[in-house]
Amino acid sequence: MGEIIRHEVNGEYAYSGFVEAGDFIFLSFCVGNVGAAVEEQVEGALNDMSSRLQQVGLTLTDVVKLDILLRDVWDIPVMETVFKRRFQGKYPARKTISTEFAHIGGPQGLKVQIDGVAYKPRKAD
Repeated sequence: MGEIIRHEVNGEYAYSGFVEAGDFIFLSFCVGNVGAAVEEQVEGALNDMSSRLQQVGLTLTDVVKLDILLRDVWDIPVMETVFKRRFQGKYPARKTISTEFAHIGGPQGLKVQIDGVAYKPRKAD
């Protein structure tokens, strides 16, 4: 499998923003535009994910699995509209979960968090 590489390590809250392990990149806590409308937060979370993927030479088209956490499950159609625009038919497998976020800003703050897995085949030696 090779070396495991941890990026954006947050010692205070005990997590890594993303981790390279073998042929996969594991992305956690992708958020953006906190406090804005749900559509803007989905866009911001995907922008955050895209930015991290760029650091390892990947794009959203390399994402194979997403876990989406929403404050309100009735926002799923809004999320799907953004996904159609951003993934252009190359959709990852996904799971959507409703949760109460314990985050600064309360109910009007964080409404969307996306975690994901991307595929990055290793080059042959």
